[in-house]
Amino acid sequence: MDGVENVRSKLKGVKNVICAFSDVRGYLMTFVIPSSEFTEGNALTEGIGFDGSSVRGFKGIAESDMVWKPEAATLRVLPWRPDTAIMFGNVYEAGDGVRFAGDPRGFLARGLEEKLHDMGLNAIFGPEIEFFVFDGIDMDRLIWDPFVSPDGGKFDSWGAPRLTPKSRELYDPPFIRPKEGYFRAPPEDRTFEYRLELAETLGKLGIKVEYHHHEVATAGQVELNFKPFGLVGTGDAFYLYKFAAKNVAARMGMVATFMPKPLYLDNASGMHVHQSLWKGEPFRGENVFSDPDDEYGLSQMGRYYIGGLMEHARALTALNAPTVNSYKRLVPGFEAPIYIAWSPRNRSTLIRVPAYFRKPSAIRVEYRGADPSQNPYIGIAAQLAAGLDGIKRKIDPGDPVMKDVYSLSETERRELGIRELPTTLKEAVECLESDELMKKTLGSHIYDAFVELKISEWNQYSLYITPWEFMKYFDV
Repeated sequence: MDGVENVRSKLKGVKNVICAFSDVRGYLMTFVIPSSEFTEGNALTEGIGFDGSSVRGFKGIAESDMVWKPEAATLRVLPWRPDTAIMFGNVYEAGDGVRFAGDPRGFLARGLEEKLHDMGLNAIFGPEIEFFVFDGIDMDRLIWDPFVSPDGGKFDSWGAPRLTPKSRELYDPPFIRPKEGYFRAPPEDRTFEYRLELAETLGKLGIKVEYHHHEVATAGQVELNFKPFGLVGTGDAFYLYKFAAKNVAARMGMVATFMPKPLYLDNASGMHVHQSLWKGEPFRGENVFSDPDDEYGLSQMGRYYIGGLMEHARALTALNAPTVNSYKRLVPGFEAPIYIAWSPRNRSTLIRVPAYFRKPSAIRVEYRGADPSQNPYIGIAAQLAAGLDGIKRKIDPGDPVMKDVYSLSETERRELGIRELPTTLKEAVECLESDELMKKTLGSHIYDAFVELKISEWNQYSLYITPWEFMKYFDV
């Protein structure tokens, strides 16, 4: 059965199809059309036209006509709405059928994946996506008050004692103490039922969850890890994960947020990305990162890949931690990997080689400098490009750092040659602007659009007068 007939078969009983792609920032873009456009019309082969000028980073109003073309294999029926399906697609220029150079999925990620296949390699990625689940949030009452609101905002939240008269957690045990949420069990873990529902939903969407748990932060921080995919497949899974997480939360009367740092003085949400390269099919072919004779089970090619990640780490940060809020996470003291070094097992370094098992299929590289506010078609593609550059140029990452980097003095880190990640979005964008590989990888359209959007974002933030500033400086 060909792709067209297969889709038509899957759409039996489905009335509507959500057509999905991403903008440059990383927001999921969707529009809905009747399924008849696929089963009776030409949408599967010709695509659907839309206004590209209304999508951030795409087109100006004078050249706004664009075409979305579906990838039939991505069709999934929504478990909570069986008369509706979702399908990812790629964006093309109007009229000539040329890939749109500003499409993160169809141009950047798909193009890089095709280049990798031409090299006889496949890459797989397993992101650990953390996020928060709250009972709700009142945007009108987000104030800075060190006595009333130590988290920086007045949330009704799961699992956290809140120093406000309205907070049921403070007065109605069980609750979780600050920064003690990791692996907590019910009833302290009030996200248990939510995670079970989300894991089941993701399974029905073709995303197999390996395990899930409450994370470190007090107020409803969770993590569900799923089986790895290729580059484009990982991006698709990322968006289905967020889409399902938000919709399951809404159906249970809650709200899920992938904002990296919503809580003051508590841990933030990261997205550690596990990755490996294979000759042949992953888990059946040869893992080129594996060397059973090496002390850490890591091949020389794996070391070069790490060297590439370290070489481009400061520029990668702009793409993998792309919001002002991301840099409230990248500070010492909250398990955030701000030091550019690598190590087996050691979670204080930016890059880690997990050592749970030494079997060849389990050897991989874990990049820890990303968070879930990114566009994965861009951020993870950039990681891959950096790693491949390390292999191409044979960049030596140096010796692994076996000590807790957080405990080292500035002098000790300098002696070891350990650099730091950027501390602000502005600094990260400046690092991106000086990295020629990242410019070449992104292409001029995505690169220019991303930098323009992020400079504008930084300027907006810089101009805003915060409640903290009034508290701190009004009486000077």
